[in-house]
Amino acid sequence: MRKTLLTLCLILSSLISGCSLAPKYARPDAPVPAEWPKGAAYKEIKTAAGVPEASELTWQEFFTDERLRKIIETALKNNRDLRIAALNVERARALYGIKRAELLPIINATGNMSKQRVPADLSATRKSTTMEKYSVDFGMASWEIDFFGYLGSLKDRALKEYLATEQARRSAQILLVSEVAGAYLTFAADNETLRLAQSTLEAQQAAYDLIQRRYKNGLAQELDLLQVQTRVDSARVDIALYTRLAAQDETALNLLVGSVVSSELLPADLNSINQPKEISAGISSEALLRRPDILQAENMLMAANANIGAARAALFPRITLTTSVGTASSELSGLFNSGSYTWNFAPQIVMPIFDPRAWSALTVSKTEQKIVLAQYEKSIQTAFKEVSDALSVQGTIGQQLSAQQSLSDAAAETYRLSNIRYTKGIDSYLGVIDAHRSLYAAEQGLVSFRLAKLINQVKLYAVLGGGGDSVYDANSQKAHR
Repeated sequence: MRKTLLTLCLILSSLISGCSLAPKYARPDAPVPAEWPKGAAYKEIKTAAGVPEASELTWQEFFTDERLRKIIETALKNNRDLRIAALNVERARALYGIKRAELLPIINATGNMSKQRVPADLSATRKSTTMEKYSVDFGMASWEIDFFGYLGSLKDRALKEYLATEQARRSAQILLVSEVAGAYLTFAADNETLRLAQSTLEAQQAAYDLIQRRYKNGLAQELDLLQVQTRVDSARVDIALYTRLAAQDETALNLLVGSVVSSELLPADLNSINQPKEISAGISSEALLRRPDILQAENMLMAANANIGAARAALFPRITLTTSVGTASSELSGLFNSGSYTWNFAPQIVMPIFDPRAWSALTVSKTEQKIVLAQYEKSIQTAFKEVSDALSVQGTIGQQLSAQQSLSDAAAETYRLSNIRYTKGIDSYLGVIDAHRSLYAAEQGLVSFRLAKLINQVKLYAVLGGGGDSVYDANSQKAHR
């Protein structure tokens, strides 16, 4: 018996690792150019020495505004979407643990007691008897030796799905961080435009009061009074509009954060915000492969590869073992007496002969792998477009801001001169109205372009993979094996 058990252990130790029938994985070539786009829209982009890449900065380092950092930190603790993503990671980790445990035998201890009355007609002694049996066994039931890697492939698939879920959580965090920053900046811009509308109303109301006095004294026409009234009413409309927008921005920020943001943390305008740090996209588009969503897609591709291995292994024989050792006796007190020792060894091999479902399953797994491959390539193409769009904005927004600032300065000077000409009676008030309308639009446009610059800076950081917990380490996968 000892020789039998020793032989069994040697067989198990040699077969437990099994082999794998999964295709050898090789990362597909990225279906995008190796470098970022070049052209007129990108000429203003300069890769200055010492400017870090997005993956080198945590979100705490990228965002320099202390109030924004506090809001983001609260959002990471309270946001329900991120909480769901974290729970999905925990669930995937547990599922991987189940698949990994299937490679190991399950040892059970079983105690049995049976008592049976045998009638006289069925008894060898022609007398009714009562039979009792007691037994205690230790063993394993139907443990599959993973000789062809069926269970190992399922374990590998679960591992890659777990890692994909972990990357999905990082993607959710990056999205949350960028959305919170975007809502924060949008609130600041709308609040600044609201203040601009309020100051415009005050200026136009003062002009209305002045012209009204001039009109009563016969020094101004009624047309002038009506014209300035249109500017007063227009400013009142804008005040109502941006009051509503600012309130909606605050509500959106509260939703992202998961709680009410203190008014002390809300910005008064864009000027009161410390700008995020400058980052570089680098030269090579290979940086995209570090994005969590790309890593998620790649892990799903590796999971599909492992699934092919499981489907192939299902076509080969499957070996299972059932074995136990124990003691049995007709009396409870005799369970551990000499001569009561029992053992059981029942190997089983199942050889598939004709099962068309298995071949169809293999076809399905191969097709699914092609689908996931296409999804992986599409995710890279989408990421390349997102970064290219952000870089095109970065390459042109400086020119727009400069031109808009010049336009605003010119409009302000035009408005000042128009007021002087009207006061001296050289021009009608219509010129003042037109000049003020141009100035107001130029100032609004300036706020919009400043917001666009900051929003794009945050977006570029996000689409380059910045904002996750840590920089991805390819060796981290080995830690889960």
